[in-house]
Amino acid sequence: QVRPVESGGGSVQAGGSLRLSCVASGYFSGANCMTWFRQAPGKEREAVASSGIGSDYTYYADSVMGRFTISQDSPKKTVSLQMSSLKPEDTAMYYCAFKWDDCASGSWSYSNIYHAWGQGTQVIVSS
Repeated sequence: QVRPVESGGGSVQAGGSLRLSCVASGYFSGANCMTWFRQAPGKEREAVASSGIGSDYTYYADSVMGRFTISQDSPKKTVSLQMSSLKPEDTAMYYCAFKWDDCASGSWSYSNIYHAWGQGTQVIVSS
């Protein structure tokens, strides 16, 4: 059973940076997908960025394009999310999700396609 574990959240002022990491424990091989979602209080969970792990592609939400960068370290079963130019509206709980096999450009943002979720890590951006 694959279990994602997030780390790296914290508090930062607007304009600052944070780096989140997600390690997927358990056995898997081949091409899979790991995606960051976030959920702010009173709002729906939204997809932020996705990366293949074992395959090479990335997807981003429009709201973070140009500010966030997702990267993978396949041998370490890790995806990282470098967040820069943070805004107060980026404040949320950030979750890592794992999907057996690749994500597609038309469906990566749908939470119901993922097979395992982490517990989340909190990001707070103050103005």
